[in-house]
Amino acid sequence: MEEHNVKLSFWSKDDLICPACGTVFRREELLSGGGRLLAGELTDELHRLYEPSAKYGEVYPLAYQATVCPECWYAAMNKDFALLDEDVYFDVSQSRDERKAEVDLLFPNVDFYQNRTLMAGAASQYLVLRCYDYFSKNFSPTIKQGIAALRTAWLCENLHKKMPGEHYDWVATLFKKKAQYLYEKAIAFEQSGEESLAAAKNLGPDTDKDYGYEGVLYLVGLLTLKYGYANSLEQRNTSLESIKRTIAKMFGLGKSSKNKPGPLLELAKNLYNRIKKELNEVDD
Repeated sequence: MEEHNVKLSFWSKDDLICPACGTVFRREELLSGGGRLLAGELTDELHRLYEPSAKYGEVYPLAYQATVCPECWYAAMNKDFALLDEDVYFDVSQSRDERKAEVDLLFPNVDFYQNRTLMAGAASQYLVLRCYDYFSKNFSPTIKQGIAALRTAWLCENLHKKMPGEHYDWVATLFKKKAQYLYEKAIAFEQSGEESLAAAKNLGPDTDKDYGYEGVLYLVGLLTLKYGYANSLEQRNTSLESIKRTIAKMFGLGKSSKNKPGPLLELAKNLYNRIKKELNEVDD
């Protein structure tokens, strides 16, 4: 998206104030009309791919989904940015150098005062993942961190295509493993009552469609199949058995529900069959 000299975004008219350090800035917003976004396929991870256009080239909507203070690099999902609790302002401000050092190791030379690049987009999602440690459970931080980890991974996959020698494919895998852990933890918290998913008004995980609670359950299963419990076959099989039962329940609900997203049901069916295959189960 950096290569084309066409307008992809604009700076919002309203000033934002960073609650941590007091910096006044404006958020960059993606323009979506005029053929900028050409929707492509939906991956098994519920990630919407976009085709490059002749006029605008490649556009990465996820690169614009985080609000980042350009001075201290505090970040959050757009609607939560200004809602940081006052009792953590000092901690967030004091940890700015640590955040910047971490980002520079993975995503060097980013500048949030400038237009958002693919590299800065990946960095922004990583900062969201990191900064939700400062939010209370009333904000459903765990699932939001899981979403941010998955989005970071997807943007790293785009970076790998641009820079195949920089090992961003490996970095993407690390973030997907992190997403698997966080999604599983979020469901456990939801079921125990320790932390609700309710404050996450949009469970995404991408920006084009909200796949809701069923989408979260599906992703727990898919990410566990792909990235979970590699060091313990017994624990892995136990987890996959539980996931298989959950997916089966989703089928039962889906057959009688016209409101459930069709693509998710097809993907869930494929996941169910993949789990059965790994568990060496024959068809009933």
